[in-house]
Amino acid sequence: MSARGRDRETQRDEAFTALFDANWAAVRHHVEGVVEDDAEVTEIVAEIFLRAWSRLVPSRPMTRVWLLRTADRILASRSGRMTMRWRALDALHEGVAGEHSTSDLTMRARVVRALGALNRVERRIIMLTYWDGLAVGEIAEVLRSPRVRVRKVLSGARRKLRRELGLQGTEGEDE
Repeated sequence: MSARGRDRETQRDEAFTALFDANWAAVRHHVEGVVEDDAEVTEIVAEIFLRAWSRLVPSRPMTRVWLLRTADRILASRSGRMTMRWRALDALHEGVAGEHSTSDLTMRARVVRALGALNRVERRIIMLTYWDGLAVGEIAEVLRSPRVRVRKVLSGARRKLRRELGLQGTEGEDE
């Protein structure tokens, strides 16, 4: 291999290492919100980063948004029905209620019922906000939707959730 070829491989290795180090935890967290089995989570995350490695251009590495979209495609292809883990429901309740409370089955059942009042897009935006901790702009990129639409849907979804959970008049009503 020529010196120039080694330099390209070194750049590629460095770019991938930086991409992996900066995003592994967030991608794993995203997948854990849907997949219960830790071994399967590890397998899916490995598949995501394998795809990233195979498509990596060192001068233009992937963004976290690209990685999350890839995760969503893999998750959708693995199961027709995605179920949320308890921790995701707890994070959602904490974010909407504005309080940290001990988790119990009654509260989780209320959150699941409240999520049922939302449409698919509203649920997706709520989970990206409270489980993945993404900002409106990042959610807009993931969904390929205008920021103003994401902000409007998020606001409406929060109102619906607060109403369903009996939290009207709580802090953050008009976030």
